[in-house]
Amino acid sequence: MKKYSIVRVGDEYVVQAGQTSILKVSSQQEAAKLVTDAAELLQQQPDPPADADASSARDQQDQV
Repeated sequence: MKKYSIVRVGDEYVVQAGQTSILKVSSQQEAAKLVTDAAELLQQQPDPPADADASSARDQQDQV
């Protein structure tokens, strides 16, 4: 899971994921709500099956 942060830039707040700026909003409360909502959505997302990663890597090797 990515680390989210909120940085104040002038009169606006920038939501960052890691070192990448994602979104600029006008209030700190709005930024905090967006980060909370995003974290909740990411937790609801099911993890991909472990064998799917192995089979896709194998498929890519076959294509080369």
